[in-house]
Amino acid sequence: METQSIVTQVQLYQFEELAPDYQKIVTLAKEQTGKSYSPYSHFAVGAAVLMENGEIFAGSNQENAAYPSGLCAERTTMFYANAQRPDVPIKAIAIAAYTNDDYLEDPVAPCGACRQALLENESRFGQPLQVLLYGKKGIYFVESIKDLLPLCFTKESMQ
Repeated sequence: METQSIVTQVQLYQFEELAPDYQKIVTLAKEQTGKSYSPYSHFAVGAAVLMENGEIFAGSNQENAAYPSGLCAERTTMFYANAQRPDVPIKAIAIAAYTNDDYLEDPVAPCGACRQALLENESRFGQPLQVLLYGKKGIYFVESIKDLLPLCFTKESMQ
């Protein structure tokens, strides 16, 4: 038997250290938490994407009493961006969460379904989709969604 380790590199930034475009999407992701419809979980999540052409789209989670008919902020935002600009890659996504009348101290990562959907987007365009996860203590920066989904399943897995 052999043991292997899978390591994810995460950089920790303070807001002021981010490039201006990344500051903008982090700010928008935070603002989008206020547009969340989350009457059941009271866990408001906002997301914003920076497209390769410089455009920005933002969205929030939308819950439904007929769970799991709602949708996470990451997929709401990505699907809208892809519907508006189907030929433009997403360069980066920022995600923020708000609960108990404040933003979370530590960054929150996307759920498994969102990771897989983001991975599909990264695979579709053949370039890394960078991830910024906002927390009051700092912002995690990950170079590629693949780093958050090791041993991932992609179209190449079916060949």
